[in-house]
Amino acid sequence: MACVGKEPYLCQNQSEVLSGRIKHLIAMKHNWWKFLSILLIAYTIVGGFLFDAPRLAILNETIRNLYFHVPMWFGMILLLTVSIVFAVRYLSTSRIYYDRLSSQFARVGVLFGVLGIVTGMIWAKFTWGDYWSNDPKQNAAAVGLLIYMAYFVLRNSLIDQQQRARISAIYNIFAFAVLIPLLFILPRLTDSLHPGNGGNPGFNAYDLDSKLRMVFYPAVIGWTLLGAWLAQLNARTQQVEEDIEELENQ
Repeated sequence: MACVGKEPYLCQNQSEVLSGRIKHLIAMKHNWWKFLSILLIAYTIVGGFLFDAPRLAILNETIRNLYFHVPMWFGMILLLTVSIVFAVRYLSTSRIYYDRLSSQFARVGVLFGVLGIVTGMIWAKFTWGDYWSNDPKQNAAAVGLLIYMAYFVLRNSLIDQQQRARISAIYNIFAFAVLIPLLFILPRLTDSLHPGNGGNPGFNAYDLDSKLRMVFYPAVIGWTLLGAWLAQLNARTQQVEEDIEELENQ
């Protein structure tokens, strides 16, 4: 053995160092996706502003917003889907842990939706001539986010923890069921300026070339991973706050 003939405290120090290294490796193994999200977002920001992009009529340089606006909506849908999964898990197990994760994934998902609307308004100003033109896609997105904001109002209006978790989980499921038609079905039934709706081709149909894909796909993955990371941090913070409040009430 390496510690034979050595002082006991030296063996103890070596053991502590080895244990620390093992813990560090385990932490790296579980947190690799967090480092990946940082790298992908950094790549998106650099590539989004510096890499070459196709020059298209009307869009011109604003097409670079594709790397920020669209991934926000992709991220929102994915995060809200995870929120629904945890809501169902709570309803089947009654574990507050799942309610906490469900609410925080929904919170970050709505944040991404707000950022999606803001970046879309900026894009619309340069391409449609106005920040808000009452386009069916814009209106549907706004209604969908208002429905989810009511979800948080509902949660804050209920005091009992289990009752709040149960009612908000059911509301969350129905809100998501309403959001999908609002975003992906109803706008297609009427005229819309938004690509992919009202007969307008989507980006992948006419101008999402290899230059755009090289940044677009990493952007979707990076922003979504960042959203999951934020949701996890918020859930842990909420748990600590609840534990502190419980200790203070004892």
